Amino acid sequence: MKATCMKKAYTALCIALLLAVQPIGAQSYQSTVCHDDGTVTFRYKNDQAREVLVDVQFAGRHAMQRDAAGLWSVTLGPAAPDLYPYCFIVDGVSIMDPQCDGYFPNEGFKNSLLSIPSPTGPLLHDDQAPRHGTVEYLHYYSKSLGATNNAVVYLPPGYGLPGNEKRYPVFYLISGTTDTDEVYYKVGRVNYILDNLLAERAAQEMIVVLPYGNPYKLLPVQPEIAGVPQTQFGNDVFSLDLLNDLMPLIERQYRTIADRDHRAIGGFSRGGNQALMNGLSHLDRFSYLCSYSSFTTTDLPAVYDHADETNSKIHLFWLGVGTDDFLYGTARDYMEFLDKKGIRSVKEFTHDKFGHTWMNARYFLDKTLRLLFNEKASAEAMRHGQPALAATGKEQQFTPGVMARLFPKPIISPEYTASGIIFRFKAPDAREVLLSSELTARPLAMQKDTDGVWTLSLDGHKDRPFTYCFVVDGTPVADPNNMYLSPAKGFKPSIAFHTASRYHFASMGDEVRHGTVSYDLQNGEAWYRPAAGNDHTPVILLVPGRDDTLESWFKVGGADALADRLIAEGKVRPCRLTSSTRSPMGSTAVHTLKADDYPTWAERQAALEKLLLNLK
Repeated sequence: MKATCMKKAYTALCIALLLAVQPIGAQSYQSTVCHDDGTVTFRYKNDQAREVLVDVQFAGRHAMQRDAAGLWSVTLGPAAPDLYPYCFIVDGVSIMDPQCDGYFPNEGFKNSLLSIPSPTGPLLHDDQAPRHGTVEYLHYYSKSLGATNNAVVYLPPGYGLPGNEKRYPVFYLISGTTDTDEVYYKVGRVNYILDNLLAERAAQEMIVVLPYGNPYKLLPVQPEIAGVPQTQFGNDVFSLDLLNDLMPLIERQYRTIADRDHRAIGGFSRGGNQALMNGLSHLDRFSYLCSYSSFTTTDLPAVYDHADETNSKIHLFWLGVGTDDFLYGTARDYMEFLDKKGIRSVKEFTHDKFGHTWMNARYFLDKTLRLLFNEKASAEAMRHGQPALAATGKEQQFTPGVMARLFPKPIISPEYTASGIIFRFKAPDAREVLLSSELTARPLAMQKDTDGVWTLSLDGHKDRPFTYCFVVDGTPVADPNNMYLSPAKGFKPSIAFHTASRYHFASMGDEVRHGTVSYDLQNGEAWYRPAAGNDHTPVILLVPGRDDTLESWFKVGGADALADRLIAEGKVRPCRLTSSTRSPMGSTAVHTLKADDYPTWAERQAALEKLLLNLK
């Protein structure tokens, strides 16, 4: 009864807060309106704000004007059709658009996504193909990390069809600094780009693996890595995990062609550095190398001082960067270094995609997917490779100072301690900051220190997941320092889940085998399949709540982690979990659990645990 009352109070609070930033009925206004001339009108409802700006990548920051009803608006552009990140800045605090479902996964900042359509036809990343691949989420124990790591995998259309025994080449694709393993999926749209190219017969069928470029972030306590700058790779944990843990897992679990002629590696920004370093250092494993807006070390004499041998091993060496990118100077210098060493490469330069952006990353990805695992097309591209652009002497160079400015030391929130959880939020000019969560019947006041950081500690270990947000002068804000964001419709709160919980992946060692969660984009379904099991294992239907999405039971409720743990301990026989209402072929039983029958995510997870333990 107490938990139900707490949930009702929390829900009532959230409704009241959201009504402050939007009128009753989420469709009473559109937060973004794209016009035929390429301009975009941004709208945001907030009666309490003193100042609101919109920050969008094609235009920068612009003040919005408030009408008598508290609706803030501004029209910007025109802009080229593309997918752009944006956010609102309310009295100095950055927030996501509470009406936009699309969002940018990131360790730090939280942005929404705006799609400006093309008047002349679909864009390269639009959902237009008649057949879609499947996207799977993997968790696996990494000996190199000493903890559980994760990755996202794209499987081409038809991969899982009965009778299909085909083997596929593999492209390891790494996103940039502060990005998560989801970004090349949710922002880079690699799945839709490749679906579209395959439908046009413009690319080869392949498996794409999206590793997490910063696995230290997954550790309960992040180590101090003295003397190992984030621009040097090779013997770091990411590289060791990639070569010794992730790649063997992919080749065991999927039908791959496991040789160098059928492996590619590439990445954006830091991921491009990681890709080039690992690819060039292991030409016995990779023959296709791609760098998007990046560079790598010039200290590989075994590679650079033997040009003929190196060139003979590389089918495609592809380098792209925008001339307005803050990394352009260093990336151009690296290209020129390769030219002087006699290392052949393909170079692509852009001038109109706003520098170091995912507009460039998607464009470069489309260009290279057309060449990967196509020796004839790659050879033709390499033959026509041009030299690096001439230096002007005005190129910005990438320095430690630039790195520190772009990526300042983050605030840790939430921080899990022996006694509980500490929440932190920096807002020096805020008058009041509250913590609103499923744990408490009412919002709790946070205290501000001399640096403008608001803090609150909750005592006790929290063994179940819960959602929370900060309320800054009446405006709800997701925790900008928490990479775990609820994939809800509309406003997206943050997720807290104690890393010491038995149902958190961070607490699971190498004794737990992990299943996979796959998203079938063709049918709009999510499926969890255990590590040991088959199509005759029991099925549990997990019905999302009113404001949930297909991801919510797994991203917030931890349904896959819970099943992994209980199956590994022998307390539950292998079973499948799904959001699909279609009758699964071969299933021996179907059980249903509705999220809306339970007030909080902690209760939802507990109900699923009870159902699993009683599964017959």
